[in-house]
Amino acid sequence: MEAAAEARPRVLVVGAGLAGLGAAQRLSSSRAFPHLRLLESTGRAGGRVCSQRFGSEVVEMGAHWIHGPSKENPVFQLASDYGLLDEEAMSEENQQIEVGGHPLLPAVFYSSAGRVLSPELVEGVRNLFSTLLDQTREFLHMPQVSVPSVGEYLRKEIAQQVKEWTDDDETKWLKLAILNTYFKLECCVSGTHSMDDVALGPFGEYAMLPGLDCTFPGGYGGLPDCMLTSLPKESVLFHKPVTAVRWGGSYREESQEGRTFPVQVECEDGERFLADHVIITVPLAPTKHVTLGCASHARPRQLRPAVAGALTAPQGQLGSAGWSSPSQQPTTGTDSQEQLGFLKEHHETFIDPPLPPRKADAIRQLGFGTNNKIFLEFEQPFWPPDCQLIEVVWEDESPLVEAGTDLQASWFRKLIVFLVLQPPERYGHILCGFIAGKESEYMETLSDAAVLTALTDVIRRLTGNPHLAPPKKVMRSQWHSAPYTRGSYSYVAVGSSGDDIDALAQPLPEDAADPRPLQVLFAGEATHRTFYSTTHGALLSGWREADRLLSLYDTSESHQHKPRL
Repeated sequence: MEAAAEARPRVLVVGAGLAGLGAAQRLSSSRAFPHLRLLESTGRAGGRVCSQRFGSEVVEMGAHWIHGPSKENPVFQLASDYGLLDEEAMSEENQQIEVGGHPLLPAVFYSSAGRVLSPELVEGVRNLFSTLLDQTREFLHMPQVSVPSVGEYLRKEIAQQVKEWTDDDETKWLKLAILNTYFKLECCVSGTHSMDDVALGPFGEYAMLPGLDCTFPGGYGGLPDCMLTSLPKESVLFHKPVTAVRWGGSYREESQEGRTFPVQVECEDGERFLADHVIITVPLAPTKHVTLGCASHARPRQLRPAVAGALTAPQGQLGSAGWSSPSQQPTTGTDSQEQLGFLKEHHETFIDPPLPPRKADAIRQLGFGTNNKIFLEFEQPFWPPDCQLIEVVWEDESPLVEAGTDLQASWFRKLIVFLVLQPPERYGHILCGFIAGKESEYMETLSDAAVLTALTDVIRRLTGNPHLAPPKKVMRSQWHSAPYTRGSYSYVAVGSSGDDIDALAQPLPEDAADPRPLQVLFAGEATHRTFYSTTHGALLSGWREADRLLSLYDTSESHQHKPRL
């Protein structure tokens, strides 16, 4: 019996984000995979799901909402099964709402001139932007588009609209400034620096699920924590950055009866693991000097549709599970981390044999951006008691005028929306601001004190109160600087399409005629064609790759079972 168990396939999962946890949980619930290892670069599970203490309360540094919490959403269903949601979130009524996320939240619109803008004026401009944005989704499957990017299409249409406006010049400029705020907001939604970087043709392929977006009362991090506890403790190894994945080989163990394996995974500390299959979970980052060992999981599309909707409507012990070191000498790997960031630069040498050209092209072409949060805690609120959302309008800006490029002087202008954390009886007076793109990355290079000073100046300007007390505390995410993520989530960039996402998800070897079984599989939010950038897309991708392996080995069980809770 022991010999039979030993001969069963060995599987490595790289990254303990939701994709990696989902794959490991699904495989571990099958008798076909007693030899499973989950390698995580950091000291925690969750990836871009990251709940942290801010004062006495828990806030979300990454994934914030369950987008589309309904029966079709596996994250919602899993969270419900674990008892992590409140009754309102799980109500049938909430699950059936289809408003693209949230209904309109009570909001205040501050301008850089130190005044509060008319809600009626902002609503009219918001509706215009929403209409134009909806139009961009109509180009899906069209053989040709007039312009390559969402940003160019929007500006072209806005320029035509302006010709028909009958307002005075001051109002026209103000409306354009409000439109520019929504351009910036959509950058946060899409996780990009500029909407000029987002491809127009495939934009409509991103799919939204029904349901009123909801949060985790105890923190989003409760979900990966629950998933982690369902796995055999010895199967999860933390602080294990992966530096190389070698496949298509014949790697022999030092011990036992000389069994050979086609895959060898090498870690930064020199330890190597042999396996029949490896599932690589994939954050897609465009930076240099990174490695393939990071947690996979994207923060869900933080603002889609939650804010957009609101605005528009240690060391592991070898042997016990049959793992042992191979006879080959360890090789030297890279000294920093990021999965597809590394692959964008070094895929020719990092994965050996190298990735097929089609997959390598997909890695280069797909987009991956940064969206950060800045939390500000105040002694007393400067906003009205019923306010749940603050929008910022810079009156000297327009989407039809090229923006300045001096990040040092203007990075804070990209911070255009703040959520008021609710309820105040629990959180006190905390704002959560969102900032995307190069400005977001520049913000990460500053000290907390510099960020606090800059935002104090901004808020005093917005309110027209030069004596407004500064925030008493600040905390921010730094996803671009984080060595195992190097950004937030993916988008379909100009020059890419949903076909690139499918190519990225294709396991190796790709040739159906190749007699070798699947060896390298890919998961993560960037590999889901319609739910990229979301936690449910990531979880589904992990299940997808687990099911590929289950279909090869497990003929006695249904592959559509629920994970073990």
